[in-house]
Amino acid sequence: MSPLVYIIIGFSIIFLMTTLGALCVYFLKKPSNLANMLTIGFASGIMLSASIWSLLIPSIEYAQEQYEKVFILPVLVGFLLGCAFMVLLDKITGHFSNLQKDKGKNKAFKLFTAVTVHNIPEGLAVGFAFGSAFATTQNFVPALLIAIGIALQNFPEGLAVALPMHKTLNNKNKAFVYGTLSGIVEPIFAVLGFFLASQLTFLMPWLLSFSAGAMIYVVIEELLPELHINEKTTIGTWAFILGFVLMMTLDLCL
Repeated sequence: MSPLVYIIIGFSIIFLMTTLGALCVYFLKKPSNLANMLTIGFASGIMLSASIWSLLIPSIEYAQEQYEKVFILPVLVGFLLGCAFMVLLDKITGHFSNLQKDKGKNKAFKLFTAVTVHNIPEGLAVGFAFGSAFATTQNFVPALLIAIGIALQNFPEGLAVALPMHKTLNNKNKAFVYGTLSGIVEPIFAVLGFFLASQLTFLMPWLLSFSAGAMIYVVIEELLPELHINEKTTIGTWAFILGFVLMMTLDLCL
């Protein structure tokens, strides 16, 4: 295949798999209390696992290569900035939801924002991989494997956005759109990463840890408390464990 074909496949598949994950919302009935517990637990597990294995650990690895003895600085600062960003977003969206008397949309918007922010460094990573291959070896297979690995992770992430959105908004079309849009930043930033492969690598530890902070904040602030509204919290806990283990397996094996 030509380099252009490799690049098109790599940049397209990461968005396509998010869309396919979100599409699953159409095959589900209106969530019951039990389904809500399973959904929230599963989404929480996926997001927390992705924060650790896809974001924090790679952030540390990038920082150790680039910042050596002070590697912890971009990891800590980026993480705290991600949390602070979500607090600020909470204040802004909370103000508008108070005016509109619609708390559910506030929560749904924060979940969507956290996952979207998390997808930005993943898109950059794919772009960096293809950009480096184009400038050096012209061997695009390793870059394509990275794109496939991220794409497989994006399927449950698209579902993890769409299901809670369906619960909150009670509208499958809107839930699908939110789930799809959460992944559209990946090919956009993959293109950016491709053209700036040699200039933007120093930002990766900051971006990765920032995304982790935003994700973990949403899990703790919005999702986990929902698991304790219902008396049968064990169901949600096991759904959380399943989501965490699934995402961890994808991250470690791909």
